[in-house]
Amino acid sequence: MHDDRNPQYEQMADESMVRGLRGQADAIWPHESRLLDEYDLPDDLQVLDVGCGTGEFIRRLGEPRPGGTYLGIDLIKPHLEIARQNCVALGDRARFMVGDAFDLDLESDRFDLTVNRHMLQSIPTPERVVSELIRVTRPGGRLHLLVEDYAMIHFHPVDGDTDRFFHQGAIAFGRATGTDLRIGRRMFTILRHAGLTQVDVQYVTVDTLRTPREVIIRVWKAWRDGYTDPIARETELSRKEIEDYWSGMLDCLENPDGYAVWQIPIITGVKPG
Repeated sequence: MHDDRNPQYEQMADESMVRGLRGQADAIWPHESRLLDEYDLPDDLQVLDVGCGTGEFIRRLGEPRPGGTYLGIDLIKPHLEIARQNCVALGDRARFMVGDAFDLDLESDRFDLTVNRHMLQSIPTPERVVSELIRVTRPGGRLHLLVEDYAMIHFHPVDGDTDRFFHQGAIAFGRATGTDLRIGRRMFTILRHAGLTQVDVQYVTVDTLRTPREVIIRVWKAWRDGYTDPIARETELSRKEIEDYWSGMLDCLENPDGYAVWQIPIITGVKPG
């Protein structure tokens, strides 16, 4: 449903998000997969991906793990259709269904690995969703949360202050929609207060030294296409200012002497029992 609990539904459902999800997966997976390999996951693991989007994570996780079963849940039906196509090689080991992260229609204590990526910054009261993720995870199972923080993005050289763009543009857009685009720094405390054990924080570093520039450029162009109008509508930045910031960041990414870094927190914890 797209109501007060999902104020960024329009942006999430836009075609630019499909491009963004693919680019983000291409940028992040080489680093994230190493973290997943460190988990003590059973061969016959059951995985739940809430906010699965187009299935990029399930496809990448499932292909080398033939004993696992995978369930993806999302609100956006066209994204789920793409997910089914992306994961056709997994056969009946991967299923996708429409569902509400605030009220999962799933039994408690079921999944070995419960995943949420690129979503908690786009909703109000993310603690409520975290509670649901914990509920459906089996005792001894693990939460794996990729939780964004848009104050952890930096560019040099650029014309203009991109810190201003992220604080007065992106983060202000979050406040206007009742969401927190710096939720990444809060999630350790949220999981600790929720009673998880072995809570840990790791960072994926997507930068112009570790990630092909063209991959980061694809992500930034998708963000530009999906968020320019909403940021202009909800914040004090003008459309011209926003367009200039995007152009400056893209110029930096295309400049072999330029450096850009996007740091992404991944917070994990184990359900006691």
